[in-house]
Amino acid sequence: MTKKDPYSALRFKEFNIFLLLRFALVFGWSMQFIVIEWQVYTLTKDPLSLGIIGLMEIIPALSMALFAGHIVDQSEKRNLLAKCISVFSLISLGLFLLTWPRIVSDWSTNTVLYSIYALVFFGGFLRSFFGPTIFSLVALLVPKRIYPNAATWSSSTWQMASVLGPAFAGLTINWIGVHWSLSIVFGLVMLSLIILFQISKKPILNPKIGEPVMQSLKEGVKFVFKTKAILGAITLDMVAVLFGGAVALLPIFAQDILEVGSQGFGVLRAAPAVGAFITMLITAYIPISKNAGLKLLGAIFGFGVCIIVFGLSSIFWISVVALFFSGVTDGVSMVIRQTILQLKTPDEMRGRVASVNSMFVGSSNELGAFESGLTAKLMGTVTAVVFGGTMTLITVITTGIVSPSFRKLDLTKDLERHENED
Repeated sequence: MTKKDPYSALRFKEFNIFLLLRFALVFGWSMQFIVIEWQVYTLTKDPLSLGIIGLMEIIPALSMALFAGHIVDQSEKRNLLAKCISVFSLISLGLFLLTWPRIVSDWSTNTVLYSIYALVFFGGFLRSFFGPTIFSLVALLVPKRIYPNAATWSSSTWQMASVLGPAFAGLTINWIGVHWSLSIVFGLVMLSLIILFQISKKPILNPKIGEPVMQSLKEGVKFVFKTKAILGAITLDMVAVLFGGAVALLPIFAQDILEVGSQGFGVLRAAPAVGAFITMLITAYIPISKNAGLKLLGAIFGFGVCIIVFGLSSIFWISVVALFFSGVTDGVSMVIRQTILQLKTPDEMRGRVASVNSMFVGSSNELGAFESGLTAKLMGTVTAVVFGGTMTLITVITTGIVSPSFRKLDLTKDLERHENED
């Protein structure tokens, strides 16, 4: 095996353009989510309303995911992403208009609230296309031997934007209000659309263009379920995200438990992303392919412990530290999972595999938000968070016991094979 180059993916111009594009998109998307969470809880003071935001996104995301994967595998990726960004701009513009002070004062609370939910619902359809399109485009920008390094930098960029987006949202809510904060989101979306066209159109690698939809979907699902490494990784992460969704309840912790206001809310929301970002920068230098299964189990177990500590804390700095280390462990998990997907998925199946992954993991973020909101309503906010962390620990222990083959998962040979192919 050749000597590891931590900057190998960054030596490709279009990949660097892609990272800038992804940063702008994720920064805007995460900022928008935080601002809308704040606005909805301000309007309702009901934890269940935060859960409904997640539910409104997961319903269309789940229903459209497999079809989106089929469309992605049949389409040119650059132009498809341009269409997705264009729709995102319309949604962000709609949210900007809905938070106009005059509209908020003239319309009833329910009308504003339901209109926000409607736009989030349409955003769920869009979400089902974003993940598979971006996942497939990355593989066309770098050689196969660079996939693990590209996955690390792509995930790191995602986390950096997730750090700055929520923190900046907390500051702008305090400085210029919800309405003008959303104008910044709209500007970022338009900027990402301009950046995208610095990347050339890419060939469609799927040899089965025009394949019947149902046959295509069947092959995609069948591939995931027969590839135990992929199935195990996304299932484990799905359960962890589902029950560890404490982030959805942060407005309650910031306003009612820790009493730190919008700026403290931004710090809390950014803390896990800071931890994950730092961890993923480190993984650019330290290989994670060896003993990948055991490392993934350990990372998710540590994530569950951090969520429990956060739930029990009533001291701001302890809560921030707990969330930071939840991000550290989540960062390890994300890099390992993305590496597994990139190394184990053939080019012609990337859209469909990414769609199944989004159904398992991506949508579980929103379902986890709903679960957290519902359990907080039923058993109290603190109890709900501790319950979620405990369920994460139980899941990891159970997986480790019943699946010894996953514990022994090692990606070293897969990486060597791709190096030889290039």
